[in-house]
Amino acid sequence: MNILATDDTAKAVDVSVSDMSLKVSLDDGREISVPLDWFPRLRDATPSQRANWRLIGTGEGMHWPDVDEDISVAGLLRGRMSGRSKTRAA
Repeated sequence: MNILATDDTAKAVDVSVSDMSLKVSLDDGREISVPLDWFPRLRDATPSQRANWRLIGTGEGMHWPDVDEDISVAGLLRGRMSGRSKTRAA
């Protein structure tokens, strides 16, 4: 038995992005909060760009068209951060 198994059936219902974190509310009542540094495109985006998101796949993920960022709920539940560089552009 894998005690670290995750439930990949959870769906996002709401999203909020601050200067420090990404918070995703799930349909089962859980809330995932991760550091914004995990997603450099969102970290470096303007507040307006961060606020322009939509659910994709009936809540399986989120998309930010202004910065071309897609994040899946399953990836967040697994602790998967973006594969992009974590350093800020100079």
